Amino acid sequence: MPETILIIDDEQAIRESLAGILADEGFAPLTAASAEEGLQLLDDKDIRLILLDIWMPGLDGLEALKLIKQRFSLPVIMISGHGTIETAVQATRSGAFDFIEKPLSYDKTILSIKKGLQLAQLERDNQVLRESGPALTHITGVSPQITALRQQIERVAPTDAWVLIRGGHGTGKELVAQTIHRHSLRAKHPMVAVNCAAIPEELIESELFGHVKGAFTGATDAKKGKFDLANGSTLFLDEIGDMSLKSQAKVLRILQEQKFERVGGSRTIEVDVRVLAATNKNLEIEIEQGNFRADLFYRLNVVPIDVPDLADRRQDIPLLIADFVNQFCKKGVAWKQFSSEALALLQQHHWPGNVRELRNLVERLVIMTPADEIKGEDVALFLGSSIAKAATPLGGGVPYTTLSFKDARRRFESEYLRAKLDENDGNISKTAEQIGMERSHLHKKVKALGIAVK
Repeated sequence: MPETILIIDDEQAIRESLAGILADEGFAPLTAASAEEGLQLLDDKDIRLILLDIWMPGLDGLEALKLIKQRFSLPVIMISGHGTIETAVQATRSGAFDFIEKPLSYDKTILSIKKGLQLAQLERDNQVLRESGPALTHITGVSPQITALRQQIERVAPTDAWVLIRGGHGTGKELVAQTIHRHSLRAKHPMVAVNCAAIPEELIESELFGHVKGAFTGATDAKKGKFDLANGSTLFLDEIGDMSLKSQAKVLRILQEQKFERVGGSRTIEVDVRVLAATNKNLEIEIEQGNFRADLFYRLNVVPIDVPDLADRRQDIPLLIADFVNQFCKKGVAWKQFSSEALALLQQHHWPGNVRELRNLVERLVIMTPADEIKGEDVALFLGSSIAKAATPLGGGVPYTTLSFKDARRRFESEYLRAKLDENDGNISKTAEQIGMERSHLHKKVKALGIAVK
């Protein structure tokens, strides 16, 4: 949508001429014959840049500039037919982006406007980056589940389709959202993320839609909301299932119309936002229990993507560990190697906290283990009793009957094949012949179980 430029000048001919030029360049011009009228328009319209004359009856341009900079974060270009160096310096010190003398040069004016808009967009992007955490990098893994996940992302990312990302705590839902955004047509601006579970219900509207000065106690300044900051980019609504029903109703209307008003304001703001949402809850059950709106679910669930639990892709654990160790090394932590026994124990853990739990444990091990190699006993020490159930050797410890069928079978296969491979010094062909299995089948099984072959 065209960006709105406000022209404040007491000369009608200047206003009409500039308005025509801006319209030809694809902007949406607004005009005001006085500073007072211009300030009123700023309260009522979504304006991106101001062309402001200095010498006007009533409130002059320099006084208006100070008021504008106090209340709005907008680039202001001063124009004057009686400009002096002293006036230009004063305007710049008061926050003007540029100073252009009359008669106005068409090319110089358009160039200055474009530079001003670029600077304003850069400031908005920087604000988003400051408020967000460190950018995540890439999805690590070679398991069938992760391969399928990457293929889904590749298909949906270049479109503008909305996506509902589902998965347990710590599975990497935000990383999936960032990857979708990074490969989208909106990637030139940062993704704006909102943690719906971390914002109190009474503040969610202000966080999402912004507020005007004096809208409520403590609102000493106007503030743009996340929808406004995400204009032209992607908005990520994390843990959408934790949003209250009242907030859901308001968000649904905004999502449908792509229009909203700031808290305490009356000006309607239009945005162009792609929405990605994530939840660790079963929203169909939440709908049945009356905790989530069905119409909001169907609006968000255009393309559903499920992120697998770490326990369902254990073969990726060695790759994830190597990735984490490299990340920690870049932060000044000494590089450590994990022994095959340590990797085996980590692959057998249940990981209720998924990838986040694994990352935290790896960081703890790398920092707190004094030796250069992290061994099985180090892992057992940090995991404590939780590793005993998963790491019991064949023929002893916790019986298989205490495990689920899936975990018991996987544990037996892993321990059995490790033992047989050790007997044959890691020779796949010899082991396959010994246990009566096709070599290619054994190779796939070894890879799926994440067994390190000598």
